Amino acid sequence: MRLKCHSRIKDGKEHRYWSIVESVRCSRERVVQRHVLYLGELNDSQREGWTRCLDAVDEQGRSQQLALFPADRPVPDHARSFGVQVRLDAMRLERPRQWGACWLFTELWSQLRLDAFWQSRLADSREGTSWYHTLVTSCAYRLIDPGSEWRLHRLWYEQSAMSDLLDEDFSLAAKDNLYRVLDKLVAHKRDLFSHLQERWKDLFGASFDVLLYDLSSTYFEAEPKSADVLRRFGYSRDKRSDCVQVVIALIVTPEGFPLAYEVLPGNTTDKTTLRDFMQKIEAQYGKARRVWVMDRGIPTEEVLQEMRTADEPPVQYLVGTPKGRLGKLESELLKLPWQQAREGVRVKLLAQDKELYVCVESQARIGKERSMRRRRLKRLIARLKELQAQRPSYEALLLKLGAAKSEAGRDWALIDITMPERPSKKADRRERTDISFQLDKERLRIARRREGRYLLRSNLTDSDPEKLWTMYLQLTQVEQAFKDLKGDLGIRPIYHQKDHRIEAHIMVSFLAYCVHITLREKLHRQAPGLTSRQALDHLGKIQMIDVHLPTTDGRELLLRRRTEPNTEQQLLLTQLQLQLPDQPPPKITEM
Repeated sequence: MRLKCHSRIKDGKEHRYWSIVESVRCSRERVVQRHVLYLGELNDSQREGWTRCLDAVDEQGRSQQLALFPADRPVPDHARSFGVQVRLDAMRLERPRQWGACWLFTELWSQLRLDAFWQSRLADSREGTSWYHTLVTSCAYRLIDPGSEWRLHRLWYEQSAMSDLLDEDFSLAAKDNLYRVLDKLVAHKRDLFSHLQERWKDLFGASFDVLLYDLSSTYFEAEPKSADVLRRFGYSRDKRSDCVQVVIALIVTPEGFPLAYEVLPGNTTDKTTLRDFMQKIEAQYGKARRVWVMDRGIPTEEVLQEMRTADEPPVQYLVGTPKGRLGKLESELLKLPWQQAREGVRVKLLAQDKELYVCVESQARIGKERSMRRRRLKRLIARLKELQAQRPSYEALLLKLGAAKSEAGRDWALIDITMPERPSKKADRRERTDISFQLDKERLRIARRREGRYLLRSNLTDSDPEKLWTMYLQLTQVEQAFKDLKGDLGIRPIYHQKDHRIEAHIMVSFLAYCVHITLREKLHRQAPGLTSRQALDHLGKIQMIDVHLPTTDGRELLLRRRTEPNTEQQLLLTQLQLQLPDQPPPKITEM
């Protein structure tokens, strides 16, 4: 390896840029130079100033000025008192690590003022462990490259620049510290919600008049214990009914900003959560005119009645309803005319018992549901024809029909199947059987008539139907939040078994999601077209590396240098109105 100078004439002035290159031998005995590290500009007017202003920090933390010169050249007269000769032939490049995404996380963390919030609540331990820095590292890990605490301790911390950004050593990522910090978080959850609400208002002007409420679940591979409170068997959204799980209830704004969440036992049913959650929101943020937007299955008739009869300010709601209720109101809806809400969407309005029912028909949804039903029916009919040809035994037939019914879903009801009589003797059940089937055209006509239609229910009786329809579609934001938590932020797998650590693990994921949604909103406003993950990947390519330069007097100079951003990375930083910090000062140590 050696230093290489690159000259460039700009505005009549010569600029010299330096980099470290190594020679690589290729085919046909060609030798090409590969750039290892860019060191920046050093022209004649800067050279003497650089030699006098290179501050090096020794092992005791004292700073001294040094001037660096190659060992094969004499030290100039003006720098003899502080000049140091370095052995370029013994230069080493060590520990390349990811810097850009870690730095971006710390910037967004500071913009949310989570540094001030947590520093006042997480005091250092008696041994000197910074619980605040441990939390920052855990949240950054959850956002950038999620995994287990053991992987953070064993692998990721050394491959990231968190130790450089936080000025910490490896003791920060000791596995015991990564678990013990979780014991200190849950007590501050309520204060965190209030803090984040103020930051969403200040940064993005967010309003909290419309609240999107939904629930999801996440499961554990570990065996259940009798003393478990949170880990229980229940309805699994992940199709893992064989595993214990916890239920997560989440409230976000239409823009996706999270307002609050709760961790509930895994056997909690959706319809039992709304009343308690509404009381918690009113207790923390006070009574206000809010619109609760929910999917069907969450509110009960009793809770909706309480919301309609609540004192001032009224509690307003917009909720989807099961298709069975659409069938009950179909005769009354048929008498009403369609109103055009927007292109491809028309509605019918039915006022009943201080409520407004909005029947929505979407052309896009009609095409989607019709194609899905066509594919399921095609597979079901093909499977039934196979069974006709196979003529399995009675018991095998029942098993195969059960599997076909599970795959077909509600479209199973569109086929009339004539089954053979159940054999009275066990020996007869092994004989081959015949079945016949036919399509129920009347049921199919009813199903096609209801394709693309869904029913909304609200006590906002004076609202524009297009506004109600648009508001209900915003439920996709809370669904996207759960997708990000389970996918991009890797909330699973969860290896904890203590309830308070399970809650703290989800709280770390929630904090990472807050940084994620902040970045997403900034990109939406200033760099549209990029996702949060793409921005992290772009800046994550900015690396930091340790340059070790041995000197002729037996010491070693350590320069920690990050790579310079390329054109795309610099454009992204400019759009996000971020500026990279100065390179860290060099350090000189005894060899």
